[in-house]
Amino acid sequence: MTNSRDQAILFDWGDTVMRNFPSSTGPMHTWPTVEALPGIQSALAHLHRSFIVALATNAEDSDEIDIRKALKRCGLADYFDRVFCYREVGHRKPDPRFYRAVLSTLKLSASRVFMVGDSLEDDVLAANSQGIAAVWFNPESEISNTGSAYRTVHRFEDLAEALHELGAAVP
Repeated sequence: MTNSRDQAILFDWGDTVMRNFPSSTGPMHTWPTVEALPGIQSALAHLHRSFIVALATNAEDSDEIDIRKALKRCGLADYFDRVFCYREVGHRKPDPRFYRAVLSTLKLSASRVFMVGDSLEDDVLAANSQGIAAVWFNPESEISNTGSAYRTVHRFEDLAEALHELGAAVP
């Protein structure tokens, strides 16, 4: 999908965009149940108008085609311009090479890219180490860590404000 937007938001997949069911194995699109997290569809619909929206995942059982099939089952596939997954990038988060490959492919500087994920270490601090501001999605506790390059949200309704605080041009 060609896109003229000059900022990007990367979303982790499991337990950020879609619920991870640890008892299910294999590619997510083959699981008996797939489920989008509450509030993610509205957040994606809002952000997709102004940002390149991409998935950045360590999923080992799925390639981009498999991931898009799972996203489609939840009505989310059309919101994602790009999918960056371990099987195609060749590195896992928090490896800096994962984030460098994403930046190179997007042809954007780190200051124009934002990461959203449920792992403080792999999604947030690893992205920060590469100059990417990030949002820690933490719906499971009241802990709210904040740093110069990251914020915490407990629900997606607060994501746009957190991104704005980090310098994103959120409408």
